[in-house]
Amino acid sequence: MSNLVNELVEAGVHFGHRSSRWNPKMRPYIYARKNLIHIIDVRETVRGLLRAKKYLAQVASRNSLILFVGTKRQAADAIEHEASRCGQPYVAERWLGGTLTNFRTIRDRLSRLEEVEAIRAGEAIHGYSKKAQSTLNREYRKMHRNLNGMRTMTRLPECMVVIDPKKEKNAVIEARKLGIAVVALTDTDCDPDMVDLPIPGNDDSLRSIEMITKILADAVMAGRVQANIQSQSAREGADAKKAEAQKASDAAMAEKSEAEPAAT
Repeated sequence: MSNLVNELVEAGVHFGHRSSRWNPKMRPYIYARKNLIHIIDVRETVRGLLRAKKYLAQVASRNSLILFVGTKRQAADAIEHEASRCGQPYVAERWLGGTLTNFRTIRDRLSRLEEVEAIRAGEAIHGYSKKAQSTLNREYRKMHRNLNGMRTMTRLPECMVVIDPKKEKNAVIEARKLGIAVVALTDTDCDPDMVDLPIPGNDDSLRSIEMITKILADAVMAGRVQANIQSQSAREGADAKKAEAQKASDAAMAEKSEAEPAAT
């Protein structure tokens, strides 16, 4: 535990915003004020992190989807890397309105993205005029930039991991409308009541964001390993029952064949 606290402090997780920009609802998570900067209580960060890890592992063990969201410049690369590493969808470029509440349209756009990719990769592209090719390439670049991270999101997620819920307000609002749980790295200028599992911490530091997202992605991967173990055990149990049933059926057939000559 002490090692984790030291690593969090080294990453600058405890640095909040200027005291003039704070949200009073974050008071329970603030340790002190120094040089007009709020200092976040790292013990609260650890508590929030442990709760989030446990919850994400449970969600992943049920093979449910977890959507990672972080479109600010400091978070985009970390979100894309860690979400890809643990095999979950992500939004790192721009939150499209209706991504969750109008999910059917998003799936239609993803189908269109795959269609355009197929055209560009095949010979069909040569049948287009130069102007049409330019339009197609422009459409592809825009869709790829905004939608590429959601290719694996074949259904609505059960949970959403957010970096800076104030910046990602629209995403959080959509999640709340649909009852999707929100885990968020929450700085001193955010409203913790908007999320289900706040992790008090610096949401502007690159090192802070990278560390938190890595820990959460590791929890997701651990949950998926547990899901695979449970699935394997279920398959082995089903195979064993099937073998026992077959053995019983064979024994019954053998008894029947032995009884028939005796009856004759």
